[in-house]
Amino acid sequence: MPPSYLSQKVASLRPSGIRKFFDIAATMKEVISLGIGEPDFTTPKPILEAGIRSLTAGETHYTGNSGKMELRRAISEHLTKLYGVSYDPADEILVTVGVSEALYLTMTALLDPGDEVIIPTPCFVAYQAEVQLAGGVAVELPSRLENNFQLDPREVEAAITPRTKAIFIGYPNNPTGAVASREALLEVERIAEAHDLVVISDEIYDRLVYGEKHVCFPALPGAQNRTVLLGGFSKDYAMTGWRIGYAAGPAEIIRGMVRVHQYTIMSAPTTAQDAALVALQSGESAVREMVAEYDRRRQLIVSGLNRLGLTTFEPGGAFYAFPRIALTGMDDETFAQRLLEEEHVAVVPGSAFGAGGEGFVRCSYATAYEKIEEALFRMERFMRRQG
Repeated sequence: MPPSYLSQKVASLRPSGIRKFFDIAATMKEVISLGIGEPDFTTPKPILEAGIRSLTAGETHYTGNSGKMELRRAISEHLTKLYGVSYDPADEILVTVGVSEALYLTMTALLDPGDEVIIPTPCFVAYQAEVQLAGGVAVELPSRLENNFQLDPREVEAAITPRTKAIFIGYPNNPTGAVASREALLEVERIAEAHDLVVISDEIYDRLVYGEKHVCFPALPGAQNRTVLLGGFSKDYAMTGWRIGYAAGPAEIIRGMVRVHQYTIMSAPTTAQDAALVALQSGESAVREMVAEYDRRRQLIVSGLNRLGLTTFEPGGAFYAFPRIALTGMDDETFAQRLLEEEHVAVVPGSAFGAGGEGFVRCSYATAYEKIEEALFRMERFMRRQG
């Protein structure tokens, strides 16, 4: 067997639990996927047309490293209008290739080897991996169903050590759908200030909330000067394939991120930048329509899962339900594997999302209402066979 040339940090990375089941499902027929976290809506027509106009006008060249000024200015105005937080588009906003790149840049710019990042879990699978790739250490803090997967500031403060560099939060949460309370986030800000820590806030699902109000972390009193805000267009505007996002934060940190960005990416796709500008200018009605439909699906899937005995708290944001499957007597990996094999319904084991996810599965309701109905019927049939 030839020697491995992979670096130790790459060789030790855990494969994505999301991709595993998605790849298996792709080889099967008539699968209903509740596994992928991607809107089933096509990008709204005015945004599509903006991308086409950009291409036909010959906008096929690099932009400046930080992105087009028109887009950065629009992002700044958007955040001010929604949350009352203001950023200088010249040096406090960076346009990135989705929030994924923004996450990579943030960790690479901030972390030295051994630096610790506190991460409440369950969480999106890339958080710990990006910390690891940057040479840092991810410190997981599991949340609990009994507390509606809320962030516990006391546990955050207890986890701080001399090596702690940052606190990472992601709300509305993937995979649980939890929305953090303003009170809890104010406590996180107090803790970060007391210990001189950076806060990294992934708010990619900020507009997908139901009967709740999203709290933008840097808009909290005293928070902006130590917060890196990650945002984007993939979820709110159904633009996953456009690969367009942004980071906003203190100028020093953004300059460090640009330094990495210019060597790895150069600039975000020009066509996507032009489409994102129109999304901010005229996409509000489409966002509201999509949110209303997600809410309808949310009510269906939550009530359906609870009816089956799969205890599910009511998610306040994003487009995920996170049922506990203890009733079945199976672990989450076995449950997901057998449900896919026997009923062709794809879900993701909760253990893929870190500590606290064991014994749960993630069900995305970013799929058609009728498909969710059929998935629930198949799950009921599966459950009946289990007795």
